[in-house]
Amino acid sequence: MANSKPQTAARTAELEAGPSLVSRLGAEAIGTFILVFGGVGTALFAAKFPEASNTLGVGFLGVALAFGLTVVAGAYAFGHISGGHFNPAVTIGVALAGRFPSKDIPGYIVAQIVGGALATSLLVAIAAGGKDGFFDAARAGGFASNGFGEHSPGGFGLVSALVIEAVLTAVFLLVILGVTDKRATPGFAALAIGLTLTLIHLISIPVTNTSVNPARSIATALYAEGWAFGQLWVFIVAPIAGAALAAVLYKTVFGSKQA
Repeated sequence: MANSKPQTAARTAELEAGPSLVSRLGAEAIGTFILVFGGVGTALFAAKFPEASNTLGVGFLGVALAFGLTVVAGAYAFGHISGGHFNPAVTIGVALAGRFPSKDIPGYIVAQIVGGALATSLLVAIAAGGKDGFFDAARAGGFASNGFGEHSPGGFGLVSALVIEAVLTAVFLLVILGVTDKRATPGFAALAIGLTLTLIHLISIPVTNTSVNPARSIATALYAEGWAFGQLWVFIVAPIAGAALAAVLYKTVFGSKQA
């Protein structure tokens, strides 16, 4: 009994310290897995059904909703563990805004990339094992990768891709930073973030197939043809630039009091 109070105090301190780094990295990997598996999986398997003249496909709207819903689910499930970034640009932007320790950036980014890669690897296993020729056709079609020029769904060029990816990432980060600020109304952050990502996809799927997330772009480029890696730099540089812009705007608009 003499040691019960010190043990209780130590346990209380451990709980107050929050989740361990291992827990947070695991949450980021799983959350990114869900995002990529759900969003890219919808694009690959459900966006259209050629045999049914696309009458059963969910189209752009369905893909946009899939990405938004996966973020809602992941944020509610893991937001209290890791912050629910699931995106290297978000991690970098939140850190630049002073809301995340910079020392944890590399670990988060690695976890996100691994989670995304595991998701597309599983999608490949499903595609290759379920229907003859499906994976080859998906790969030839880009495997839902992001692109510009001839690889843009609407034929938009490099400048359009850079601008829309940077601007929409900045919008996404501003919403994230705003709804998670300690002065914001609690309880609805995940919903607002997911709906914003849905809107972003509705705007930009025709332009770049929508990235705003380097981990998502890397994950699909792994299994696309070589052009995807050649254009991948756009979907790393532009989202990070947009995230940096959002951090500056956040500090300017919201002031110095941060959550």
